[in-house]
Amino acid sequence: MQLHELYPFPEERKQRKRLGRGRGTGQGCTAGKGNKGQNARAGGGVRPSFEGGQMPIQRRLPKRGFKNPFKVSYSPVNLDRLVEAFPNTAEITLEAIYDRGLVARGNLVKVLANGDLDKALTIEAHKFSASAQDKITKAGGTAKALEIVTEG
Repeated sequence: MQLHELYPFPEERKQRKRLGRGRGTGQGCTAGKGNKGQNARAGGGVRPSFEGGQMPIQRRLPKRGFKNPFKVSYSPVNLDRLVEAFPNTAEITLEAIYDRGLVARGNLVKVLANGDLDKALTIEAHKFSASAQDKITKAGGTAKALEIVTEG
């Protein structure tokens, strides 16, 4: 097989519209841009948010609230999902949680208490809810809370 034999074949590709090639083509003369004006010029046109000089919507609307730069967001994982994902494992590490796809890699993990725990597990996460920690310790396991590394 050669490069020119690969799909799609040349005859199956849609030809681009060739603008400004004379009046007989149907797109000659002004090439579909109308007559004169800002949009007819090379490199012309207005930015997407421009409203013709009217007060733009981002300036008309009131501003409310603020963005907290110190907010820490956790991805929740329930105990029942952990037990289901690791059926015969005694120790669940953060790396294993990422590998199984329970939480996207790099996100902070918080273990919540939904579900029953009937065996002793050692679970590693960034944070645990109080009820989840109770369930883990009552089942004879341990909850290892990892330290959060902040950048800056």
